[in-house]
Amino acid sequence: MTTLLDDALAHHVWATLRLLDACSELTDEQLETTLPGTYGSILETMRHLVASDAGYLNRLSGGRHPRVEEAGMGVVELRSVMERNRELWPELLTANPDPSEMVTVQREDGSSFGAPKGIRLAQVIHHGTDHRSQICTALTSLGIEPPPIDVWDYGEVMGLTRELAASS
Repeated sequence: MTTLLDDALAHHVWATLRLLDACSELTDEQLETTLPGTYGSILETMRHLVASDAGYLNRLSGGRHPRVEEAGMGVVELRSVMERNRELWPELLTANPDPSEMVTVQREDGSSFGAPKGIRLAQVIHHGTDHRSQICTALTSLGIEPPPIDVWDYGEVMGLTRELAASS
């Protein structure tokens, strides 16, 4: 079954994988690049992005999909997690989750936070886009051209968009 969010989440994973591929060519020193206003170093930001993605899957699936421990993960391990997530997002969407169903998270400090599944799915997309943008900015600061990863690039690569003849 195809859902309205399939392309959005497929783009999210595709763009993250492309960025991980670009980061796989960086030196350890380059991976430690930080810029003001960003989450952290390129590697820290990538770890956060991928671990959060697994965390969102975990919460939205009622714990059926594992979280990951990001500490010490390198680009290869992070890519492996996103490859797994590429299979899990469509599986989650095919189950046709109720967007208004509340998901409550217990925090370590004893407090809790609730949000409906629809808002949590929106956060997955926003969170990925925000951190990928930060990593692209860091790459640019190193004089490295980031890979093209926007939605239109995804649509073109996947054969989902096309130029149409002008109407007369």
